[in-house]
Amino acid sequence: MRRPISRTLGGVAEQTSGVERAAAPYRPGYEVAAEQVLELISRLRLRPGDRMPTEIDLAQRLGTSRTVVREAVKILSALGRVRAHKGRGLYVADDEGMLGTGRWAPFFLPADLDHVYMLFEFRRTQEMETSRLAARRATPAELHEIEKAAGVCRHGFDTDREALFNEGDDAFHTAIATASHNMFLQVAVREARRLQAQSSLIGMSGSIGGHAAKAVEEHEAIFQAIRIGDAEAAAEAAAAHIDNTLEDYRREIQQRIFSATE
Repeated sequence: MRRPISRTLGGVAEQTSGVERAAAPYRPGYEVAAEQVLELISRLRLRPGDRMPTEIDLAQRLGTSRTVVREAVKILSALGRVRAHKGRGLYVADDEGMLGTGRWAPFFLPADLDHVYMLFEFRRTQEMETSRLAARRATPAELHEIEKAAGVCRHGFDTDREALFNEGDDAFHTAIATASHNMFLQVAVREARRLQAQSSLIGMSGSIGGHAAKAVEEHEAIFQAIRIGDAEAAAEAAAAHIDNTLEDYRREIQQRIFSATE
């Protein structure tokens, strides 16, 4: 996969004819601070359960206000990356998820483009295999759940309800993983989507461009291949879906960068 534009979403630079041009910040301060807190956790090699610097110390380290740090901590707490214990301070979360904060998340930086692209590569492999296995193993009841989730996603798009679209999208991929009848893939798909959700929220303000219309049709292609039991067609359709999602992500990043420099 290509590595377009720059390494991070927070300090983006464009390479054009050998000339580097820095882009202005385009995200709220608390999102940038959330990214910086995660980078600090990684740099300090803090492990799950380790105590973090205080809000005051974080504000000084990041060169921002305590209010901004507090909002950043709220985001990270909601994402399961940080735990705030009243009267005791801040701690790196100790979730025991296979790919969650207990194992990989301390090293995953949601606004680091290299990390984001590696996650997409990982998801591509997962989604291809779960779709392939689902085409071979899905029961009638599981096919119904996949079709129903695709319908929810489509309805969310048709009615311009982003939350409903996202709900259907998550249910669709989860249902396919369930139909694979492989518990390790089920956990891996769930946790990888958790990490991608962090990237969406911190790096992209919860929005990933205009891929929704294509995603609805891509879901249908995946479902139909699974329904007729064509394992390779299902895998190819899943790969195309992830590739197109990544391309949309890349375009959205470029659009934000270029609009920030105008």
